[in-house]
Formats: sequence, C-alpha cells, structure tokens
Amino acid sequence: MTRLIAFYLPQYHPIPENDEWWGKGFTEWRNVAKAKPLFPGHYQPHLPADFGYYDLRVPETRAEQAIMAREYGIEAFCYYHYWFTGRRVLERPFNDILQSGEPDFPFCLCWANENWTRTWNGSDKHILLEQKYSHEDDLNHIKSLVPALRDQRYFRINGKPLLLIYRTEVLPDPAKTAEIWRTEAHKSGLGDLYLVRVESFKSGIDPQSIGFDAALEFAPDWRNMGAFKNRSRWQERLANFGMIPKVYFEQMIVEYPDLVSKMLAKPDAPYPRFHCVTPGFDNSARRKTEAAIFINSTPEFYENWLKNILIRTSSKFEGDERIVFINAWNEWGEGNHLEPDMKWGRAYLEATRRSLG
Repeated sequence: MTRLIAFYLPQYHPIPENDEWWGKGFTEWRNVAKAKPLFPGHYQPHLPADFGYYDLRVPETRAEQAIMAREYGIEAFCYYHYWFTGRRVLERPFNDILQSGEPDFPFCLCWANENWTRTWNGSDKHILLEQKYSHEDDLNHIKSLVPALRDQRYFRINGKPLLLIYRTEVLPDPAKTAEIWRTEAHKSGLGDLYLVRVESFKSGIDPQSIGFDAALEFAPDWRNMGAFKNRSRWQERLANFGMIPKVYFEQMIVEYPDLVSKMLAKPDAPYPRFHCVTPGFDNSARRKTEAAIFINSTPEFYENWLKNILIRTSSKFEGDERIVFINAWNEWGEGNHLEPDMKWGRAYLEATRRSLG
C-alpha cells in the first residue's frame, strides 16, 4: 500500500518577526482574505470552509486536521521546519505537537533552507533572515532535531526517520552535512536517517552522490508545467492597446491540465525519486506580479494525476519506499490545499480517498 504524505505549512499564528515585517497580527490569512480575481474565471479568493481562519496555537484545530487527514487517506504531515543558524521561527505549532503528544498522527520534517526575503511584495533582494551555513551549525541543527526524530510518531522508512532538505544545492557541502547528520543520529541511538533532497529549483542531481537516499520531485515542477497562456506576440500587441488584459504578461498563467500532462510525461530518473502531486497552485494572493497561476484545476484532473502516480510508484518502489507526497495540506496563500474551501468543499479530499482504491 502506498502511503500519502502532505506538506504542512505551520504559518497560521502570529510571531514577532511577522509583526515587525508585515504588521501586527500578520499571518498567511491576511494575504488569503485580500486576494481578488485578476481576469474572468480566475478563482480567487480561496476561502476556508470547515476550519475557518484558524490559529494553529489552538490544539483542537490541530486535532481536527489530523482526524480529517486520516479519514481521507493521508498518513502523515511533512511540517516545514525553519532554522537559521540556531534561530527557529514558526516553531510553536510543531513544538506543541511534540511536547503534548497530540495529535497522535505521524509526521516528518522538511528543512525549508531558504533566505526569508520580501519576495511577497516584489523585493526578493531584501533579506529578512539569512541562511548561514557551517559544519558546526550542521551539528547543532541535527542535535536540536533528535527529540523529534526519536518521537514514536515520526515517519520512518525501513526504520529510518525521514528528513527532507528543500534546497541541497545551496549548501556549501551537502555530502558533509549528510555525514554529520548521520553520524550524530547514530551517536544519539537513532540509527541511520533517510535523507531526501527536494527537486524544487534544481533537478538531475543524483542524491546518492551527495550522501542522500533519494530525491523528491516537487509539484509544480517549474521546468515541466506547460506553456504560458495568452503570451503570443499578437496578444501582447493587443494588451499594449488595452484590448485584452495585461495580466497575462504580468503573471505566469498555465492550464492545470497541461501541468498534469507534462508531469506525467516526465521520464523516470536514473536514481530513486519520489513523486509529488498538487491539487492546484496560485500564489497571486502573495504576489502582485509574476505570480504562478494554474487555472482550471478540478478534482477530476487531480484524481487522474494521483491515480497514475500511485500506479507508477507501486511499480517502481517496494515496502516502506512506496510513498507519494502531496503539495499541500494547507498552503492557502499558494492556492494548493486539500483542506476544504468554500468552492469545492471536500471534493479534493474525496478524490484523494478514491485514488487509493
């Protein structure tokens, strides 16, 4: 049986950093609520249904999320983990889960090792929190993770805690990082780790060449997503004369069915690579320009994609390595969420459950 893991964003609670940078009380919900359609048929805003505009400091919310996820076939959450040379941010929900033992629902971690910038308002060169790497920090980092990795709920592959890094290509020496992490895991009595590099920005790197076990394709794959909509030269001229909206040249608009076709057509990698699907993507709630907007997503297209990936995964992997990732459980500001919204309700969750057979 293939197991489904959904990425989980722990952003939905105020923190001092966001208060300072974006205004008092800021959470992702502020972006979500103010989003507006940019062209006819554009689905915005994405308004939450069953859980409303929740606060992840509330344990009942986290418990209800786990109940719903399990009901529809999700076997674990992969929490984004933010570490900046010993400084953690957005850690409150996961810390509460770890310390309380609730909910009793499997989890793993993905280190989102990017600089925090003002990308949301177009200033990606304005760094708010910078990543600074060192082998000393690698050691301190893995030591800090030992309590989570030791938790009985932690998701394992062949007995090894599953740990992801979002961007290994920006690490000065990812093989050394992997070595330090594995050595400390053994010293801590954890045994070995199962390390996965995410192919969000750079693919084609054999994970085993840098001491990792496998890779994970990210969805959307920005190199296999289909052509931009209404971007021909004659359409650009029409836009310049105000005859069609300029939005098609200010944003990156792609048909979701084209994304599905492109990603299903990708050849298998010559190394272990897990698959990932997404119910949709639209980060125009966060970005005024250059947003990635995938239009015409439906539960039916998503279900077909997931079914195909489940079949492919079963044919390529065995045992615990039969896993598929979903992006995401609750990325509301990027329009990719399995959590119910006011338009589709639980339709994407129902499609997920049907896909599992």
